[in-house]
Amino acid sequence: MMRLALVLMIGLGSCQGDSAPPDTGLKGYDPRAIEREQAACTARGGRWGQGGIGGRFACYTDTRDGGRICRAAGDCEGLCLARSQSCAPVTPLFGCNEVLTQSGQAATICID
Repeated sequence: MMRLALVLMIGLGSCQGDSAPPDTGLKGYDPRAIEREQAACTARGGRWGQGGIGGRFACYTDTRDGGRICRAAGDCEGLCLARSQSCAPVTPLFGCNEVLTQSGQAATICID
């Protein structure tokens, strides 16, 4: 009887399919998210790299109007840099920078 139970348990165990990936407890977690983001970045002509104090990865893209004169934030694809009054050459621009707002006023913005 004991032997029959053991045979049945082994037989039932072998009927189960491949086990599902472990549940991380994080809804929507994608272990390949960074790979996918990097591929999408390079596909649209960006450069993948680390930046900011936290060292997070980001997609750096050149702005079409980098270096062009600007008087307010709306004049640029990215940021309008206050000191040079020119459009930033790349986005995102990490660190603290003096920029011009929509109204043309200087303000400090910090992006980490």
